Amino acid sequence: MPKVADYVLQRLTEWGVHRIYGYPGDGINGFLGALDRADGDPELIQPRHEEMGAFMAGAHAKFTGELGCTIATSGGGAIHLLNGLYDAKLDHQPVVAIVGQQKTFSLGAAFQQEIDPTVLFTDVSEFVQTCMHPAQARQLIDRACKVALSNRTVATIIIPVDVQEEEAQPSPPRVHGAVYTSVGWTKPRVIPPQAELEKAAEILNEGSKVAMLVGQGAAKAQDEVVAAAELLGAGVAKTLLGREVLPDDLPYVTGPIGLLGSTASYELMKDADTLFMIGTSFPYAEWLPEEGQCKAVEIDIDGRMIGVRYPVQANLIGDSKDTLQALLPLLKRKEDRSWREKIEKEVEQWWRVLDDRAHESADPLNPQLVAYELSPRLPENAIITTDSGSATNWWAQYLRLGKGMKASLAGTLATMGAGTPYAISAKFAYPDRPVIAMVGDGAFQMNGMAELVTVKRYLDKLTAENPTLIFCVFNNQDLNQVTWEQRAESGDPKFMGTQWIPDVPYAEFAKLLGFEGIKVDDPADMGAAWDRALAADRPVVLEAVTDPEIPPIPPHIKKELGKKSATAMLKGDPEEAGVITKGAKQKLHEFTESVKDAMPGRHE
Repeated sequence: MPKVADYVLQRLTEWGVHRIYGYPGDGINGFLGALDRADGDPELIQPRHEEMGAFMAGAHAKFTGELGCTIATSGGGAIHLLNGLYDAKLDHQPVVAIVGQQKTFSLGAAFQQEIDPTVLFTDVSEFVQTCMHPAQARQLIDRACKVALSNRTVATIIIPVDVQEEEAQPSPPRVHGAVYTSVGWTKPRVIPPQAELEKAAEILNEGSKVAMLVGQGAAKAQDEVVAAAELLGAGVAKTLLGREVLPDDLPYVTGPIGLLGSTASYELMKDADTLFMIGTSFPYAEWLPEEGQCKAVEIDIDGRMIGVRYPVQANLIGDSKDTLQALLPLLKRKEDRSWREKIEKEVEQWWRVLDDRAHESADPLNPQLVAYELSPRLPENAIITTDSGSATNWWAQYLRLGKGMKASLAGTLATMGAGTPYAISAKFAYPDRPVIAMVGDGAFQMNGMAELVTVKRYLDKLTAENPTLIFCVFNNQDLNQVTWEQRAESGDPKFMGTQWIPDVPYAEFAKLLGFEGIKVDDPADMGAAWDRALAADRPVVLEAVTDPEIPPIPPHIKKELGKKSATAMLKGDPEEAGVITKGAKQKLHEFTESVKDAMPGRHE
């Protein structure tokens, strides 16, 4: 007879879960035997750490739209899941976590590895329950999957090891208190009432300078977003989580917004009279229009998030695609295209600024050049991940994503360490597609190097259909993003005691594992290095030795940030001379390109 653990796995497959990311331990002994008996469905993917398994489960949900699933033992293994699960929760991804626990008769005895997982997982999970009886397993799995999918969130089921090994009871006894649940969930069609749609259309039709901001909630509404932008003559900025919503070759797409954003997005928001937000909860109000400057319309599936970033006059609570389809017939095409022409001019100027910056000299390699040289070489159906750090700036600004490409990161939690497991999960989900991760050396030392062992373990599975799996490591021996934050936000100089990290031979480490290792420290070799990496027949670590003094220049330097950065230099920053010189050159390119635009005949 099948055991509870066997039944749980079989039920998960009925919910569409065919891959579980997790690490073994005696608190899930029952599941280890059940996974063996399951004969690969569901398949267990063993990362090097439970946190990485949780990241991979969340990334699976992001890239596929399916349920992600992770499993961990009791005690320390369960605790390790939290960071990855919080990433899934904050970015609204459906993930089910299966967690082990000590035997029921030892609970409360201060037994080894005994913690209270219900308390531990209550904040990160919208559903958390302990299975105390075999007949309970069915409804807990069904409820957890329904909650995760319906609320786009984390659900956690705790199963003591003795319950795992009891005989399964797929159908509870027909007694008072028994419940009989089923597998199945359908995404609802959610659209606002007609009156609110008409109010939104009136606002958008009246506006003469419409700025659109799209996030990951608009990912399934690409055609509708394009149609709306064309009718409204609008420019479209993208949040980091919304990078893949529209391709960057559309002339009115201004690119990223915020500190990591473009000057085109900054100008779009600064001059707009109407704001149209779709599927985003972008939190940084200082990069949105000033309060009172714009009338605003917002689409969001979650009514709790409507009007919490900018005052909104039309609250369209609904699915982005369905709501736009209902809204589009009410929109009127703007015949005056001067606003659109201004936006497109600023977008052109921004791409020229990036070109200029990328080719500025550095010691030894300008990190912007690394991303600049990759951009035109991106394969058609590439998936590109990044980590949290200064590498995120170059991923956000320089990569011109094409239609059909996927891209993501730990957007809301902004935790270090997600870029590499995201890439591995993407490759498991889409083994036929090329996958590229852009990560800093700090994050790669934190966990990325260890996860290359996971790549080695599953090498055949990951590369049989398409061998392209590239980990581009920005080696600058500096926790670079924090260094710049210290200067700009605290007015403190770089403190080598916290910011310096040791030089590690990342490319050589890759070779030890049987991968391709490429090290670049000469700008003349950067393009050829990408060509070699993209043509490789195995995974690649592309180690780019970059200059930590190249600043991530924001699209507009706020007065307070400028003052604090100057203060940090006056306090004796160890990189003062290089930072000032290179920063001035980087910022100067905006002025230079704007002057070129003003010259007679430039746009004739």
